[in-house]
Amino acid sequence: MIQKLILILAALTLTASAGDWTNWRGPNHNGTTTASGLPVKFSKTENIAWKTPMPGPSAATPIILGDRVFVSSTDPKAKELLALCLDRRTGKEIWRRVVGAGYQLDNRSNYASPSPVTDGEGVTFFYGNGDLATFDLNGKKLWAKKIQAEENGFAFQWTFSSSPLLHDGILYLQILQRNTGVRGHGKANGNESYLLALNPKTGKQLWKHNRPSNAKAESLEAFSTPMPFTHNGRKELVIVGGDCLTGHNPKTGKELWRWGTWNPSRIGHWRLVPSPAAGGGVILACAPKGSPVYAVKAGANGEGKLAWKSEGRKDAVTSDVCTPLFYGGNFYVVYGEARDKMISCIAPDTGKIHWSTHLESRAKFRASPTAADGKIYLQNHAGEAFVVDAKKGTVLHRTMLGEKGDDLTRACVAIAGGQLFIRTNGALYCVGR
Repeated sequence: MIQKLILILAALTLTASAGDWTNWRGPNHNGTTTASGLPVKFSKTENIAWKTPMPGPSAATPIILGDRVFVSSTDPKAKELLALCLDRRTGKEIWRRVVGAGYQLDNRSNYASPSPVTDGEGVTFFYGNGDLATFDLNGKKLWAKKIQAEENGFAFQWTFSSSPLLHDGILYLQILQRNTGVRGHGKANGNESYLLALNPKTGKQLWKHNRPSNAKAESLEAFSTPMPFTHNGRKELVIVGGDCLTGHNPKTGKELWRWGTWNPSRIGHWRLVPSPAAGGGVILACAPKGSPVYAVKAGANGEGKLAWKSEGRKDAVTSDVCTPLFYGGNFYVVYGEARDKMISCIAPDTGKIHWSTHLESRAKFRASPTAADGKIYLQNHAGEAFVVDAKKGTVLHRTMLGEKGDDLTRACVAIAGGQLFIRTNGALYCVGR
C-alpha cells in the first residue's frame, strides 16, 4: 500500500513539473515542451485567462512553476529593478521585491533583460548592471551579491544581458566581455571573460573558469546564455561568443573542446547574441549580421569538427539575434532583421531547408521562437504574436498584443500546461483558459 502511494505521488509530481517553464528556453533547454491543447487563435480580448500590467518594459521571458509565475521587470520612474511573483490562476501579484537601482545603459534595452530561473526551491534574478539575488518561493531573500562591481561593471558596448542557468544543483553565469574598457565600463585593460559557478542556496562561488579568445574589440562581447547538453552520456555546458563555440565540464568549467571561427578576418564589431542550440547530433552557432549558421558535430574532444554551414542571408538561414529552436527533429531559424523577415525549417544532419516562410512583418523579430503541440510561437518588436504550423510553415494566426507605439518587445513566449505566457512592454498575458 505504501509503495503504491509513493508511485502515485511520484506520478503527480511528474505531471505537475511537465506543466512548468523554469528557465528562459524551457524544460528541455531548446525552446520546447510537451504541452498539448495549446491555443491557436487569441487576441487582447479573446481566449485570455488574465492580463496583468507590468511596472515597466523588460525583455525577460516569464518562468512558471506550479501555481506561480516569476518575471523580471523595471520601474522606469523609480529607476528600480524588480522581481515579481504572480498567481498563475489569476495573474494577481503575490510579492514584489526591489533587487537593485538603475534602469538602462543605452536606449536599446534595459537592465531587466535576463530571464529568471528556478530549481523549484528558490528563484534567481539577474540584471545587466550585475545585481544578482535569490529568493525562496514566498519572496524571502536568501542571498544577494553584485557581480563584477569592483571592476566598474561589465565591459560591453551595449547593456549586458545573459540569463542565469540553474542545472544539476549549480547556478551558472556567463560573462564574455571585451578585454578593454568601453564607455567608462570595465577596467581600462585586462577584463577577463569567464564562466562562473555558484551554490544556488548560498551564492558562494564554487569555481571560476577563464575563457580566452582571439576575437577583437566588440567581437569579444556575447549576450548568449550557456546551454546544458548531453551527448553519448557525457554532460557538458556549451557557450558561444568571442568568435568561437566551446564545450565545458559542468563540474569544473574545464574546456572539453573548441570550434571556431566564423570570423577568420577578426572583424572587430561582430558582437554575438544568439545562444547555442543542439539537436540531431550537432550544435548550432549563429554568426551575426546576416552571416551563416554553423553546425558543429557533437561529442568533440579538443578540436570541434564542422558538419555543415548555411549560406547565410542568401538562403534565409541566418540569425543575428534570435536563438534557434530544435523541435520535432528539426531546427527552426528566425531572421528578423531585413525587409523579408523569415523563419526556416532545416534538417540537422545536412542543413537542407525543408521550408522557409516570409512573416510579412514591418517590425523586427528579436524574440526567440518556442514550440509545442505542433505549433511555433514568437512575437515581433511591436508585440505582435505569431503562430506558425511547425510542419508546413503556414502562419496560422497573428494578433497584436502590444500597444500603439510599442517597440523593442523581445520576451519569448513561455509555454506551460495548456497556456501561453506572453510578455509585452506593458503587460503579461496568460493565453488559454
